[in-house]
Amino acid sequence: MKSFGYLLSTLLLAVILVSCNNKPKIGFLMDTLNIERWEKDKELFEKRVEELGGIPLVRIADGNSPKQLEQTMELIYDHVDVLVVIPVDLHASRDIVREAHKKDIPVISYDRMIRDSDVDYYVSTDNINIGELQAEYLSTMAPNGKFALLGGPTKDNNAALLHLGWMNVLQPLIEKGDIEIVVDESVENWNSEEAYEIIDNYLSNDNPELDAIIAGNDELAGGAIRALQEHNLQREVLVAGQDAEVEAIRNIVAGYQTITIFKPIDAMAYTAVNMAMKLAEEEGPINTNITVNNGHKLVPSVLLSAQVVNRQNIKMTVVSEGYVKEEEIYQ
Repeated sequence: MKSFGYLLSTLLLAVILVSCNNKPKIGFLMDTLNIERWEKDKELFEKRVEELGGIPLVRIADGNSPKQLEQTMELIYDHVDVLVVIPVDLHASRDIVREAHKKDIPVISYDRMIRDSDVDYYVSTDNINIGELQAEYLSTMAPNGKFALLGGPTKDNNAALLHLGWMNVLQPLIEKGDIEIVVDESVENWNSEEAYEIIDNYLSNDNPELDAIIAGNDELAGGAIRALQEHNLQREVLVAGQDAEVEAIRNIVAGYQTITIFKPIDAMAYTAVNMAMKLAEEEGPINTNITVNNGHKLVPSVLLSAQVVNRQNIKMTVVSEGYVKEEEIYQ
């Protein structure tokens, strides 16, 4: 009887192991968790993969491109079925695609495009449009004046797209003489301290004038706001950010920040996971709504729309979507 029980336990264990081995492994290579929104992406991604019967394998590169390639090789060695990548470096990440394709592993570029590569799919928001939304909002409120632009790292493709969106709106106003760009800087690693220093240095000049700041994300906007506060200019300079971080929403309520941009992160994560699971299980076709040129090919893509969040629509956007809780904002 004991031997029968032992045999039954062994068989059950074998069934469990086979079942686990049959589950698709979906790798998620992330740049960093230093920015609030990436924690949300990670949680949503893991939850959705598990809901669909897969195994999520998440790796964080901490802003280190060589480390991200090492993590790629680890996941390939672990027989991952699909890789979803938030690239640290838009160009160096080509090696991730190259190594994955050697083992016939599809690669989905998430949020940021992997440039000049044979990446299979791209899931993001329309970042040019986001830049346009920011610039249109602030230039409508301040049609004449001096603007500061705080962009993201040069190694991040989204930073270039945002800047293109800003200039699509601002260039005609610059040519008319209505708007002058007094600061136009790229901030490496989306560092809020560096954003603070850039704005602080400008405001420390003799008789500086500043009417609006467009920042690539809420981290940079927060650094800029700190500089404005030290120069007693809070609430006097318009500030636009992106990502709808809790602190940014609080700043909007306080009047320190004018707008942020809310990206549909839940839809992005779910879209990427659904796509990855279809690829892993070889269930076609993969539905996309556009192609995006990455310098090498037209990449089949899904681009989702973003929303402007201001003081008037906080409850109708980030709160109603469950992205931020009301008690987190109004403390």
